[in-house]
Amino acid sequence: MRPTRVVFSGPPEPKHYMGWWGHLGSQGQKGIVTYSISPFRQRPFAGALNGYIFNGYKRIMKHVPYWIVPVAIAYGVMEWGDAKYHYYQSKAGHAHAEE
Repeated sequence: MRPTRVVFSGPPEPKHYMGWWGHLGSQGQKGIVTYSISPFRQRPFAGALNGYIFNGYKRIMKHVPYWIVPVAIAYGVMEWGDAKYHYYQSKAGHAHAEE
């Protein structure tokens, strides 16, 4: 079972029409709080460079083991391929290919 509601004396009050949006004659709304900061006080890049100088090096050094090995392998393959290409385009390479 559910207890009954307390009966208030008198009929319920009709809802008050507050008027159209921006109507100056309406009641002020309660319970709405808006905070803002002046655009002249905002500093979106405050400390960005300073934070990078001190923390950026540390973050980059944490990731070095993950990218230094593939970069070294790619560099070695490119150097090997470039040397082989230059050899094949030289007189000794042409002579070796004719044999």
